[in-house]
Amino acid sequence: MRTIRIHVEQPLAPGSAVTLPAQAAEHVARVLRLAAGEPVVLFNGDGHDYAGRLAEVGKRQVTVAVESRAPVTCESPLPLVLAQGVARGEKMDLIVQKATELGVSAIVPLITERSEVKLDGERAAKRLAHWQAVIASACEQCGRAVLPRIVAPLPLTAWLSTLPDDGALRLALLPEGDGRGRDLAPPAAGAILVVGPEGGLGERDVASLTAHGFRGLQLGPRILRTETAGLAALAALQALHGDL
Repeated sequence: MRTIRIHVEQPLAPGSAVTLPAQAAEHVARVLRLAAGEPVVLFNGDGHDYAGRLAEVGKRQVTVAVESRAPVTCESPLPLVLAQGVARGEKMDLIVQKATELGVSAIVPLITERSEVKLDGERAAKRLAHWQAVIASACEQCGRAVLPRIVAPLPLTAWLSTLPDDGALRLALLPEGDGRGRDLAPPAAGAILVVGPEGGLGERDVASLTAHGFRGLQLGPRILRTETAGLAALAALQALHGDL
């Protein structure tokens, strides 16, 4: 039987009763049609799953009695940060969802030289909230109990100025890059992967990345779409140096 996992943004502890947020409650009661007494698992991003049972399933409220707490050990041993040029429409949702499933520790939406998506303060805040919901849903499905961090979209140069010198391998996907995934030494401190938007990275982007120690990475002889390229590179890095 499939385990129903639900993300909640509140403290959890065995012996407590938790009222589900409205959207999760509607999904449990109206979509899944679960009844009182059925098992569910809650998580809040602290690295644990909290097993419990539905105590009340009503039209206006669904509560869960939390019974136990168990650590979840499915985080990748390879810290991966995906810095993705913001893609149009549902492409970005797909990238955020699949990157979460592939085990990234953080996602940074970037505004680059050739970005076509324009996000002001209010729109950026709404998109960030939407992407956070996509991440939570992906974690519910894939079993992760730690949510990848995601920030509001940043200009590439502004983001580069904040990068710590922590030893992480710095890679940028470029068709003309001279690096191949299989030739990379195991990145003990993890890796940061930059992917351009639909139009790719511009000359100024590449110059800025090079100045900050990024190496061009090529994914074979075919040019991949932005929604394919980053995910393919993440999967390759996880297969070579992570847990795939």
